[in-house]
Amino acid sequence: MSGTAENGFEISIERYIDAPPHIVWSVWVERLEEWFCPKPWTTELIAMDLRPGGRSAMILRGPNGEGGELLEGVYLEVIPGRLIVNTDAFREGWIPHKPFMTGFWEMIPEGKGTRYRAGARHWDEAAMKQHDEMGFVPGWSAVADQLAALAEAEAKGG
Repeated sequence: MSGTAENGFEISIERYIDAPPHIVWSVWVERLEEWFCPKPWTTELIAMDLRPGGRSAMILRGPNGEGGELLEGVYLEVIPGRLIVNTDAFREGWIPHKPFMTGFWEMIPEGKGTRYRAGARHWDEAAMKQHDEMGFVPGWSAVADQLAALAEAEAKGG
């Protein structure tokens, strides 16, 4: 974990996906419920209004009833095919909400594939450490693997 005040108490993961960015983007957006949680957890997508100020809302559920809370926020920046940034510091309509993080997902062209980088920035070191202790790196790495498997299969025509 290398988060500091200078980088927004960031923790992140990255990996190469053997599929072009437009396919990674398509899978990210159109098949989010299939990859967003480490299996056997599931994601119920409530809202994905991909525009600055648009609502982001989902429910994550564990196999034994864990989770189930509504995770809600707004998108701050969306560059189709390239970048998604959201935060839980606001609900739709810019209603302040107790913040935990700002999330980002980058899809950067690299050769014939995509350099995928995903991470979270936090308001303070304590929130960053809490997120790390929740299993950020193994969890976000697992979902990156799930996203990659779907995107690579789609890139191969399957």
